[in-house]
Amino acid sequence: MSVTLKQIRYFVAAAEAQKVSAAAVGLGISQSAVTVAIKELEALLGVSLIRRRIGGIGLTQDGLKFLHYAKNIESSIADAIHSMKNKEAEASGKFRLGVTYTGVGYFLLPILARFKRSYPNVEIEMVEMTRIQLEQAIAEGEVDLALLIVSNLSKGHGLKYKILMKSPRVLWLSSGHPLNRLPEISLKDLKSETFVQFISDEAITSARKYLTKVGFKPKIILKTTSMEAVRGMVATGAAVTILASLVYRPWSLDGGRVELRSLKESIPSLDLGLAWRADQVLSEAETKFLDYLRSEGSLPAV
Repeated sequence: MSVTLKQIRYFVAAAEAQKVSAAAVGLGISQSAVTVAIKELEALLGVSLIRRRIGGIGLTQDGLKFLHYAKNIESSIADAIHSMKNKEAEASGKFRLGVTYTGVGYFLLPILARFKRSYPNVEIEMVEMTRIQLEQAIAEGEVDLALLIVSNLSKGHGLKYKILMKSPRVLWLSSGHPLNRLPEISLKDLKSETFVQFISDEAITSARKYLTKVGFKPKIILKTTSMEAVRGMVATGAAVTILASLVYRPWSLDGGRVELRSLKESIPSLDLGLAWRADQVLSEAETKFLDYLRSEGSLPAV
């Protein structure tokens, strides 16, 4: 028996939602169907991918690694499907897209290249801003769409949005860290650890919110806008951090390796989405772009 696309799709949905029930609702199937697909996948791979915890599921170390491969497979399939729909190339139009650091750097660029191949007559002008600036720019009509972390959106401008992906927040630590010997890691295991805190794109604000809710205060020795500094400190064992798997890359600049581990506690995911004015009717080009991003992300179109 070989791995099927259905098994991969169900696993990715469950991993991103961090709940089998939520994944099943999004996919429009039963919870048992998701559970069976993941068990079949684990049997084929010979590893455990998920573990049960209070309030949902977490990924094992093998599960975190396989998630990256699984999402690449889904993207390749979506790209192949779009490339076969030659009539889609007839769509045309122009719009201005606002982006934040995380969205453009870790999600958009490879997808945008594939979108342009599928829709060569759609012209997109991009501008990078902070989330606060983008909300104002959308309200004033300076940008048509905005790719940003929608879980940070304020309610003042009444924007509409669609979530494109949910990236679990996980523990980053060096490959040789003693905590890697534990079968599971809890926040209480991190009380004596030093942390490096990434602060771009409101990461520090989000961290305060979810860590305060679970009653954990990290011992932060560096706050930085440099992701390379974060990777370097983690890879050398100088610190650990908690960040979304979306921004994960395994190697630091000096060749050290960063590992990912799920935490026992349930921590909110990073929700990336596309936003626009509530009274705005999306053009054909904007609609094609939204549909393409949703197909490239991990969530079903609803």
